[in-house]
Amino acid sequence: MKFLFLEPFFGGSHKSFAQGLVAHSKHDIDLFTMPGEFWKWRMEGAALYFKKKIPPLEKYDGLIVTDLMSLSDFRAISGPCFPPALLYFHENQLTYPDDVYKKQDYQFGCIDITSALSADRVLFNSKTHLDSFTAVLKSFINRAPDFKPEWVIDEIITKADVLHPGCDFPAKREPLETLDADLPLVIWNHRWGFDKNAGAFFFAIDKIAGQGIDFHLALLGENFDRIPDIFADAKEKHKERIVQYGYAASQEEYCNILKRGHIVVSTANQENFGISIVEAIRFGCVPLLPDRLSYPEILPETYHEALLYSDRQELFRKLKYAILNYNEFASERDSLSQEMGRFAWKRIVKKYDKELDDLVCK
Repeated sequence: MKFLFLEPFFGGSHKSFAQGLVAHSKHDIDLFTMPGEFWKWRMEGAALYFKKKIPPLEKYDGLIVTDLMSLSDFRAISGPCFPPALLYFHENQLTYPDDVYKKQDYQFGCIDITSALSADRVLFNSKTHLDSFTAVLKSFINRAPDFKPEWVIDEIITKADVLHPGCDFPAKREPLETLDADLPLVIWNHRWGFDKNAGAFFFAIDKIAGQGIDFHLALLGENFDRIPDIFADAKEKHKERIVQYGYAASQEEYCNILKRGHIVVSTANQENFGISIVEAIRFGCVPLLPDRLSYPEILPETYHEALLYSDRQELFRKLKYAILNYNEFASERDSLSQEMGRFAWKRIVKKYDKELDDLVCK
């Protein structure tokens, strides 16, 4: 069948997901995109842009959109010949942490709600994400001063489910490289945004370095605005340790850095799946992750005690141990890499194709 995929924020995990689905699906999918920036303008205005940029909707059996646009607006201005629509939530604005410097914009939560109501099928990228969305939905609606539309809760939940995104690595893994470096390489591979909580990461890094413990450091990840002060300071403070600073020039270079890595760390306050962590583990990095968000869902339970942490002090202790004793993690490195194979597009795309089949055939 033929599908139209509209991605208004073509960057980061959104870009990876869209390209992966188009490349691996058995269906013919036309992808139309907008650059991955100015997310508020995308949510409010992407429907207006796409209206004049896409082929006639009559050409398509179904429509795929993601959360950073108003599906309800797009449906309203597109006329009666509207195909069945699947809405995929990478994030949502009901549970997204507020930037302490910015006032909350309630209208974006309302766009999420009306988009979900306008879709025929709604998918979330993790169970954690779906659970947090539904938990907050009622309290969000109750913020309304009157005429609270409580009916929308069941309306959305009945057509919502979970489907993890695919990841861009082979389903069959090559043997991991033997890491014989003199010093372990610690990797940060997240967007340089406030929600990724880089302060907690550098708290541990600075404290370990202050004890005279040596290691290498790769600071990867996208940054759309000016470089945050904390990263600029780290560049100066750890210049002798840093082997990569900023976004890798290519996917190949990015993967090569991950293959050289020993430890990957997340300190995120917001993460609904964690493609960057899954990629790093797949290529041989041992993770240290918060005991919250989507991470306990991604990481097999047998590794929770050793590789999840509850606060900054526990991160510091576990990261210090991992740096000093990284050769002890050889078996975990291999077995965790094998576990992440379940997220390879080649293995997970059949579930997406079934969703698209059911979307049209119901």
